[in-house]
Amino acid sequence: MAEPQLSVRSARARDLAHRLARRERRSIADIVERALEAYEARETGREPAAKFFARLAAECGTDIDLEALIREEREVARGPDL
Repeated sequence: MAEPQLSVRSARARDLAHRLARRERRSIADIVERALEAYEARETGREPAAKFFARLAAECGTDIDLEALIREEREVARGPDL
């Protein structure tokens, strides 16, 4: 089955996508996907996951072992008193 295609009627957008794809040595589809993801993140105010984790590591300065933290706080449920 053929891959879905995106048709763009702008010659400028097509030329820019081709130029970026050649320069970055990526496929045109990859360039367009990345551009749309960046646009979505910027317009909705969401931070990409990679950027979030990099910022979190820079701010906290330490790696947190979430599983160890959860184990420390976990309490055994005794069940109902009968």
